Amino acid sequence: MNSPKDPAMSLPFDGAISAFYATTAPDHIREAIKDTRTKDIIEPTYPYDKRLGGSAYSEAFDKLQIELVKMQAWAKKTGQRIAIVFEGRDAAGKGGTIKRFRENLNPRGARVVALAKPSDAEASQWYFQRYINHLPSGGEIVFFDRSWYNRGVVEHVFDFCAAEERERFFRQVIPFEQALVNDGIMLFKLWLNVGRAEQLRRFLAREQDPLKHWKLSRIDVEGLGKWDAYTSAIAETLTRSHGTLTPWTIIRSDDKRRARLAAIQHVLAGLDYDGKDAKAVGQPDPKIIGGLDLWDA
Repeated sequence: MNSPKDPAMSLPFDGAISAFYATTAPDHIREAIKDTRTKDIIEPTYPYDKRLGGSAYSEAFDKLQIELVKMQAWAKKTGQRIAIVFEGRDAAGKGGTIKRFRENLNPRGARVVALAKPSDAEASQWYFQRYINHLPSGGEIVFFDRSWYNRGVVEHVFDFCAAEERERFFRQVIPFEQALVNDGIMLFKLWLNVGRAEQLRRFLAREQDPLKHWKLSRIDVEGLGKWDAYTSAIAETLTRSHGTLTPWTIIRSDDKRRARLAAIQHVLAGLDYDGKDAKAVGQPDPKIIGGLDLWDA
């Protein structure tokens, strides 16, 4: 592993991520990270060996940005309400993908919702209550950087909720989301999935970069040793919340560039906005985006 660029720089959480890599990570994960270059895809089941080239990415990305601007103008003109839920493992690329969605949009009509830990008052409310005020108004696009699905995965893995509270969540989540759709909200649920070695490689890079220390949390560090518990919780959550009106779309995000393009293409393909250029939108790569079968991959 590379050492920090600044030897005097203090690492977040006393270098716990580096320590996990050196002493606790499974041998095959450690070897996979050590033996690959930055542009290499680590995950052996990923359909590509290298990340998408910069020129191909930029060409597609620039066209999609124009389409996103058209889409926002249409949403404002027609009063459409669009909510896009981004979920996935830590370091799967949720924040980066949201950033690329919003890069050229008017921020007044394209909000990000990233809620902190519930306050005492919020913890006493109906679980979905604190999310309701953040739903889009007419003409708005809202990006949820994590969402009500915390209860299905993170809260369960870390015992932040009781079993009966999680069961109540599962009973209510599909009816809750169906109510949003029936009221006219256009809801997209995207699950970004990343392999274990790539996740750890991204955490190590964040640990070494002082500009990205804010992205790390104690939950991230403690979660490094809970991969299997996360896997079980994610599988159950996806299965039990995959509704007919509100399905999950899985995006394999070991290559951030391909994942960002696929996410934007998927949303644009699902909206019938004015002036849409179907050729510019293109077809999302079915090798990395699809239904629940991709989670099994």
